[in-house]
Amino acid sequence: MLEINVNGQKRTGTGKKASKLLRKEGMVPCNLYGEKKGENGLPEAFAFTASMAELRKAVYTPHVYVVNLNIDGAEHKAIIKELQFHPTSDALLHADFYEINETKAITVGIPVNLTGHAQGVRDGGRLSLSIRKINVTAPYKNIPEKLDIDVTDLQLGKAIKVGSLSFEGLEIATPKEVIVCSVKATRASRSAAAEAAAAE
Repeated sequence: MLEINVNGQKRTGTGKKASKLLRKEGMVPCNLYGEKKGENGLPEAFAFTASMAELRKAVYTPHVYVVNLNIDGAEHKAIIKELQFHPTSDALLHADFYEINETKAITVGIPVNLTGHAQGVRDGGRLSLSIRKINVTAPYKNIPEKLDIDVTDLQLGKAIKVGSLSFEGLEIATPKEVIVCSVKATRASRSAAAEAAAAE
């Protein structure tokens, strides 16, 4: 996986008022969830803040990053767990991170990259991508920055489902029946098929 560095500072004030003041200063309230658990057995949140300028490069991108967090000099490796955006302005309001290490398996959505020129497209169809990411589970060191899927043999009217895919060292967490991509018939391909049938 790609890695990116983000600096942060421990957050003392919590609540809506404190968060609003931080955002006015160009900062984003964040939480880091790690191995430490509270009395209820759930992971305990470590509250910190990071500048919007630094978070932007990790958030507004098609890539999935391992984030190297430096919080007041303490180093943490993490992935973005959840993001909250303003409903109208799309501004980032809050970010949750999940601490990781080299041995612990994580589940994360990795971008799909279609390779090859589908046979169905050569026959006049249109290639349609149904999902942009597939969830995989593995230690982060084993997870690639993208999942290459060869569509060369994909025929007109056919689809590739998650269940037909496999990637070395990765466990696929997206349901098997989910369609990744398909080649749909177009007016041109229907006309070509009709002409071929008439010729026969």
